[in-house]
Amino acid sequence: MSNLDQIKKPISRELDHFEQFFKESMRSRIGLLDKITRYIVKTKGKQMRPMFVLLSATINGGINDSSYRAATLIELLHTATLVHDDVVDDSNERRGFFSINALWKNKISVLVGDFLLSRGLLLALDHGDFELLKIVSEAVKAMSEGELLQIEKARRMDIEEPVYFEIITKKTASLIASCCAVGAASAGADKAAIDRMRQFGINVGIAFQIKDDIFDYQLNSQTGKPSGIDIKERKMTLPLIYLLNQSGLIEKRRIIHTVKRHGNNPEKVASLIQKVQEAGGIAYAEQQMQHYVNLALEQLEGLPDSEALDALKQMVEFTVSRKK
Repeated sequence: MSNLDQIKKPISRELDHFEQFFKESMRSRIGLLDKITRYIVKTKGKQMRPMFVLLSATINGGINDSSYRAATLIELLHTATLVHDDVVDDSNERRGFFSINALWKNKISVLVGDFLLSRGLLLALDHGDFELLKIVSEAVKAMSEGELLQIEKARRMDIEEPVYFEIITKKTASLIASCCAVGAASAGADKAAIDRMRQFGINVGIAFQIKDDIFDYQLNSQTGKPSGIDIKERKMTLPLIYLLNQSGLIEKRRIIHTVKRHGNNPEKVASLIQKVQEAGGIAYAEQQMQHYVNLALEQLEGLPDSEALDALKQMVEFTVSRKK
């Protein structure tokens, strides 16, 4: 399995520079705001998004100041959406840390999200990075549409496979695609190269989301049981859609009734998870995940060999072999 620290090696100094750039971009004269943004920096995740940006820039002409702004723009806009998501979901935790709304309440969280969004917009506009801003803005639009489409479909539980793929392409894959596209654009790549990297990111993002779907049906190392969180939240994921497609009309109604009415009943959720496993839902999802991994790697064929290209291929492997 690829190790993230190992993957970072070709761009380790550049990632350190990005970290400093990102911190500086969030500075404010307002004491409370500065305190919150420092907390955000401290609780950041695995750096996968900036890694996609910087590796994409490296293999498409090289990292420059525009590349650091591209990575920072992605992080600012994405962090803004996460802060707002936690308010909407009434979530008190993110990545093992208290969420902003848990510590500073909803009003402050919404305002902080707005601040981060405006900082990202101004960073791009102040330097004339209009193409980067367009790419990232399209991703944020797609993410919002994906969330709303999922909410709309969750009410009726009528998600077929094409709709599922539309949702995850918008919700998850569009962000990774924008990372890869802005990386190439920042390095001065032509339209064909930017489109290639965008399509690469779409395929990686779809594989990434399918892997997340599979986690829900696998044993949790702490509890020894599958989490079943997606079922509790009435999310129609690929393993469950596969089970529904293999079921007769009466059985299909039973499954949908369980998801709609008994998501908080551990025994019924466990029984449904078992049905998904026995029907081959996990195996089918893994097969589809590998299909999108292969499509992503195909997009990189023909590019000159380099440490950065190898690292990008390892990033693809990491997305589907990670443990959480």
